[in-house]
Amino acid sequence: MQVQIFGTKGCSDTRKAERFFKERRIRIHFMDLRQRAASKGELRRFVQKFGIDAVIDRESKRFRALGLHQAHYGDDRWLDILADEPGILRTPMVRHGNDLSIGYTPDAWAAWVD
Repeated sequence: MQVQIFGTKGCSDTRKAERFFKERRIRIHFMDLRQRAASKGELRRFVQKFGIDAVIDRESKRFRALGLHQAHYGDDRWLDILADEPGILRTPMVRHGNDLSIGYTPDAWAAWVD
């Protein structure tokens, strides 16, 4: 079994996700969003499952700094922005095959492991 984690090293929930899978000896492919942004195709998977509002971290400093708190865009425009500005993504975003999760969700991850 292998999971892919999208997040940043500075995010405590991302570190918790890494720890969760490492404790269970599950291989992790970590994508540091500060070094390399997620592709639009990858982001689209999460948006299709959870919706655009679940993917965007509207409380992040970067979101406010960009002035997006007043923006009302369609999903395609948000995908473009998210691909260019990974600092406004809610993390961690975890993928195992077709299973996806956003945020710290150990119950969902435990179901994948069983």
